[in-house]
Amino acid sequence: MRVLLSTAFLLLSFPLAAAEGMWVPEQLPEIAGPLKKAGLQLNPNQLADLTGQPVGAVISLGGCTASFVSPDGLVITNHHCATNQIQINSTPSKNLLETGFNAATQADELSGGPNARVFVTENIRDVTADVKSRLNEKMDGAARDKAIEAVGKALVGECEKTPGYRCSMSRFFGGLQYKLFKQKEIKDVRLVYAPPRSVGNYGGEIDNWMWPRHTGDFTFFRAYVSASGESAAFDKANVPYRPKQFLRIGSEGLKQGEFAMIAGYPGSTARYAFASEFANTAQWTYPTRVRNFRNVIALIEEAGSKDPSVKIKYAPTLRGQLNTMKNYKGQLDTFGKSNSVARKNSEEAKVLAWLATQGAKGKAALKAHQELVGLLEQRKKVQARNTVIGGIGGLYGTARTLYRISIENEKPDAQRVAGYQQRDMANLKGSIDTFEKRFEVGMDRKILNYWLQQYIQLPASERLPAFDQWLGGNDQAAIDRSLDNLYANTKLTDATERSKWFGATRKQFESSDDAMIKLAVALMPTTLELEENDRRDSGNDVKYRPQYLQGVIDYNRSQGLAVYPDANGTLRITFGEVVGYSPQEGVNYLPFTSLNGVAAKATDAEPFDAPKNLLKAIAEKRYGNRAVDGLNSVPVNFMTDTDITGGNSGSPTLNSKGELVGLAFDGNIESVAANWLYDPALKRTIHVDIRYILWMMEQVDPAPRLLKEMNVVQ
Repeated sequence: MRVLLSTAFLLLSFPLAAAEGMWVPEQLPEIAGPLKKAGLQLNPNQLADLTGQPVGAVISLGGCTASFVSPDGLVITNHHCATNQIQINSTPSKNLLETGFNAATQADELSGGPNARVFVTENIRDVTADVKSRLNEKMDGAARDKAIEAVGKALVGECEKTPGYRCSMSRFFGGLQYKLFKQKEIKDVRLVYAPPRSVGNYGGEIDNWMWPRHTGDFTFFRAYVSASGESAAFDKANVPYRPKQFLRIGSEGLKQGEFAMIAGYPGSTARYAFASEFANTAQWTYPTRVRNFRNVIALIEEAGSKDPSVKIKYAPTLRGQLNTMKNYKGQLDTFGKSNSVARKNSEEAKVLAWLATQGAKGKAALKAHQELVGLLEQRKKVQARNTVIGGIGGLYGTARTLYRISIENEKPDAQRVAGYQQRDMANLKGSIDTFEKRFEVGMDRKILNYWLQQYIQLPASERLPAFDQWLGGNDQAAIDRSLDNLYANTKLTDATERSKWFGATRKQFESSDDAMIKLAVALMPTTLELEENDRRDSGNDVKYRPQYLQGVIDYNRSQGLAVYPDANGTLRITFGEVVGYSPQEGVNYLPFTSLNGVAAKATDAEPFDAPKNLLKAIAEKRYGNRAVDGLNSVPVNFMTDTDITGGNSGSPTLNSKGELVGLAFDGNIESVAANWLYDPALKRTIHVDIRYILWMMEQVDPAPRLLKEMNVVQ
C-alpha cells in the first residue's frame, strides 16, 4: 500500500550529498534518481509500499529493529537487542547469556517474557490538520501540550478499535507535521537461537564502537499468534505467525563498492537543533551523563563480580549503560577534535542571516529562534536537579508506578496520563511481574544511595522540600538513616507483595504503613508538579520550534541541501555502499573483517574468549561455501556509509534486490557525533555479514531446521 501523505515541505529537487539521510518511506519515489544511480535494482516506488516486499518484512521490537526471514514468523535481530529475553530465561546454573541457546524444535522455543513485542507497521496517515485544528495562539505551554495529547489519544483510540493493533502519533520537524502509525502488535515472542556471549558480544566494551570488529551480533526469535491468527499473550497452544512478507537470504553477501540499504526504526537525532542546544549538550549534558554512567557502572560491576545473581540480573542494564557511555564519550571526543560548537554556531549564523532577508516569514522564524533560546535558558536552571530525579528508579520507581496507576484509575480512560491508560495496563503488569528478574535489594540500595549523594550536592535553589523532609539531613548519615528505614520497613522487596499492589485503590496506598509506598505517596505531589513543568516546556517548544524549523528547511532548500526529518523512532530507509574510511593520517581501514581476525584476537579471556569449537573450525578451515576469494576466509563484519543511529540495531542490511545480506549493529566511534553533525567522510555503519551468520549455523552451532526454514542452500 503506497503511503499517501501531505509532503509539501518534503519535496526534493536537488542532488543528494553522499549517503546522508534517514528517509521516510513516502520520500523515496522523490529520490528515485539517486537511488537508481547508487545501484538499486528495485523500483523505488516499491520501497514506499509498507506491506510490500521488502519493507513489509521489516518490524520494530520497541527499541530495536528486526525482520521476518521465513513464512513461519522467524525473526532475526541483534544479540544485544535480545539481552532482556535471554536474561529472563537465565539462572546462575543455566546462564544462556554465557552458553547461548539453540532450540531443537519449535516446542523448545522459550517465551521472551510478557513484554516482548513485535510491531508490524501497516499504515501511516498524516494527521497534521487534526492536531492543528485543536491549537490556538492564546494557549499557554501546558494547555498546548495537553491539547496535542488529547487529540493524539482520540486518534489512537479510534485506530485501536481494530483488535490486535497498537497505534501511536509522532511529530516531525518539531511539530510541522504529525503522523498516525498503525502497527500489528504481536505479544507472544519466543527465543529461538542465540549465540553465546563470546560470539554475540565478542570484544565486549573494548571493541564496542570500534573498527576492525569481529562480533556475531545476531539472534533469532519467532512471533506467535492464536490458532485463529489473532494477537495473544504467550500460550502453548499459539501457532507461528504468518507474515505478509519475509526477506529472502542473499547468501552471496556484498562486495566492496556495492549498493547497500537499511530499513529500520532509528531512535533520535538532533541535526536541526539550534546552536545553544548543541553547546549545552556538549558542555554539560553529555559530560554529566558520562560521569553518572561511570559511577553506577562501577557499582554494578563490583557487585556482579562477587554475586553471579547480580551479574545476570543487571546484565541488560550494564550492557546498555556501557554502550551509551562509550557513545557519549566518543561524541565528546569528536566534538572537541572538530571544534563542533564553533562549527554549529557558524552554520546557524548563516541561517539567521538568510532569514533576516526573507521578509515577514523570516522575521517570524527569527522570533521563534529567540523564544527557543530563552526557553533553554530556563531549563538549564533546573537541569542538574532533573538529571538526579530522573536517575532514581529501581524499587522506589516501581512503588511510584504502582501508586500512580491507582491515581490514574480514578479517571475516565481518555483523561488518564499517557502511559497509564487501559491500553498500557498489560505492559505495566508485565514490567511489575518481571521486575524480580532485574532486581537485587543490595544492588538497588547502592544505586539509590548514589543518586541521593548527588541530590544533597544540589544548590538550595534546586532542592525539593518533600525530598528534604524525607531525608531529614544533608549528609551521608542522613542518607544512611533514610535508607535503613526504607528497606527495613518495606515488603515490596518480595515479588508476591508487589503483585498484590497492582490495581490497588488510591485509598489503600495512602493508608499503607509500608515505607517504600509511604515515600511514593509523599513525593507524588512533587512528581506531578515536575510533570506539569515538563508539559509547559514541551508545549512552549512545540509552539515555536516548527516556525523556526520551517525557516531552516527553506534555507536548506535554497542551498540545495537534503531535507529529511530527524529520527524519531519511526520507519526510515537509508542507502549507501560498502566502503572503508580513513580516521586519521596514515590509517586506512578496509571494509571487511574475517574469521582470521577472530582467531588473531582470541586470548581465552573475556571479552576475547572465542568458543573452542569456533576456533577449531577456523584452524581446520571448515568454511563450507561461505569463504570469499579476496579474504581467503569467511567475512565476519563489514562497513557501509549508510546513515543510522540508535534504534537501528538489528535493522536488515539489504542488497540492490532487497535480499538480506547482514544486520546493522554498530557504528565507528568517529561517527557517533552524526546525531548532531553529519560528516560523510567519517559516518560508517558496522554490520554482521550474513555469510558469518550462516557459517555459525552450519559449522559451529548447527541449526539445520532454521537454515531449511529460511531456504538456505548449504
